[in-house]
Amino acid sequence: TQRLLLAKHLLSDTPMAVTQVALAAGFGSLRRFNAVFLARYRMSPGALRRALPTGPSARAEGATLRLAWRAPYDSAGVMRFFADRQIAGIEHVDGLRWGRSLALVHASQGCCGWFVARLVPERDEVALTVSPSLLPALGSVILRLRHALDLDADPSQIDPLLAGIVGAPGSAPPRPGLRLTSGPDGFESAVRVILGQQVTVAAARTLTRRLVARFGEPIETPLPGVDRLFPDAAGLAAADPAEIGSLGIVRQRVGAIQALARAVAGGVIELHRAAPLQATLEALRALPGVGEWSVQLIAMRALGWPDAWPASDIAVLNALGTRDIRAATAAAESWRPWRAYAVMRLWQLLEKAA
Repeated sequence: TQRLLLAKHLLSDTPMAVTQVALAAGFGSLRRFNAVFLARYRMSPGALRRALPTGPSARAEGATLRLAWRAPYDSAGVMRFFADRQIAGIEHVDGLRWGRSLALVHASQGCCGWFVARLVPERDEVALTVSPSLLPALGSVILRLRHALDLDADPSQIDPLLAGIVGAPGSAPPRPGLRLTSGPDGFESAVRVILGQQVTVAAARTLTRRLVARFGEPIETPLPGVDRLFPDAAGLAAADPAEIGSLGIVRQRVGAIQALARAVAGGVIELHRAAPLQATLEALRALPGVGEWSVQLIAMRALGWPDAWPASDIAVLNALGTRDIRAATAAAESWRPWRAYAVMRLWQLLEKAA
């Protein structure tokens, strides 16, 4: 059903050929796609496209799709999160537009390109534009973007539970539509978490930028300053540790990054929302240099686990006004199963106070 819904979306919103639509939606062959589509909708994919009010010839060139979210949605907060953490070379944030490069594996083949996600608050949607090179993997790109922007969250379930999280006098009240933002690639998100161990957000950005500049493959895009791909797991696993260390990354972090890269490249660890949660957490804990704080942050960002709780996070403790990890964890019990969203809210309190 999900593949068919995606196919209808692509047929109506893009000029992609029907064969491309079939492959992008996850069907192994055009024949199978046509048969399933006809059985479900009583018309062929081509007939559906011809029946559209505008007709195929009236659609603009390029692949731009509309992805809806459940209102409310904290558009400004989401883009502030990306802007504060953007890495030169792979991404660019401008107002409500987030553009970046992306590499992934689709149908056992690597492909890379770029995308631009533009938030449209007045329509409760994202306008997603992808490069032609990513069209064969468009279904995967959409899933990654829905995860990165947390478009499937239900604020009616989350916001009321977090309403009691307030800061010191003068702090702004909770903003509706809080989202658990992340990145479009789980391995990248995990590496960035490791680089952020015991350093500021600004310092982590600097280290990540150096890593991208040294090991990221070049790519041509129309986006300002976006000319690299984030290094892949196989490349970092095979890199000379001394070369990584020359970027200012301490030896323990180098070891952790390369251990993670070897596990991901070898298929021992998968970092996406469909990965088995507990098995993945245990595999992460077994890596050298990856403590519980990193495991929980990776669970938040790469796995999209809404109840992740990095209890020792200094910003969380500061926002709660304590250094007692047990007390903070006890207080967080009332926020289950949305403790990861509570972390985002607590970080917001510090941003407001700054």
